[in-house]
Amino acid sequence: MTPLVNTMLFVVLPYLVVTVGVLGSAYRFAVRPFSYSSLASQFLEGDRQFYGATSFHYGVLVLLAGHLAALLFPETLLHWNGVPLRLYLLETTGLAFAVLTAFGLGVSIFRRLSSSLLRQVTSRADWFLLALLAVQVGTGMVVALTCRWGSSWFAASLAPYLRSLVALNPNPAGVAAMPVAVRIHVVAAFLLVGVVPFSRLVHVLVVPVFYLWRRPLVFRWWRQPGNADRLSELRKEE
Repeated sequence: MTPLVNTMLFVVLPYLVVTVGVLGSAYRFAVRPFSYSSLASQFLEGDRQFYGATSFHYGVLVLLAGHLAALLFPETLLHWNGVPLRLYLLETTGLAFAVLTAFGLGVSIFRRLSSSLLRQVTSRADWFLLALLAVQVGTGMVVALTCRWGSSWFAASLAPYLRSLVALNPNPAGVAAMPVAVRIHVVAAFLLVGVVPFSRLVHVLVVPVFYLWRRPLVFRWWRQPGNADRLSELRKEE
């Protein structure tokens, strides 16, 4: 990539998406506060909802925790990886949770594609989010399989770059030298921040911790006697 492209992707883009994410989220909360939700769709199709949502959320939470630990404590992580067995264990665990995340995301996408009810309540922003998540998870797995020992070079190269962004002294040299899959992975992560105010991803800003162990909610239809059951009609049309 040319220096100009690197500057646009790894210097301008991060600050742009953070600005859009913060201002957009604040505006949405001020104008549509009750839309700060993932808009539960279990009452439309719940058979596969549990497997997709549970797998994705647990997988992505562990992966995010690992990335955050590498960002905050890079020296500690490099010391941990100094023992080959611990390095192998960390890399294998990360790949396993990446597979779990990919499985959950795949189920969620298939669930929406296979149900006409869900397609009706899925916006273009939601489809863009799902596509972006697929790119993010897919490139992450490619990096894990082809660029081995990612936890070590993340701590040594990407962590200093991300810290330079926070310090308002961006230095993209480290990320610009990375393989293409790594750069796509980083850019997709930035774009996800900018998508937050416009999609279901906004619920991460107010997600209750007890959702992790709470049983899924069960929704039931109520209608006045004599009215047509629109839900049954829509299911027959699939």
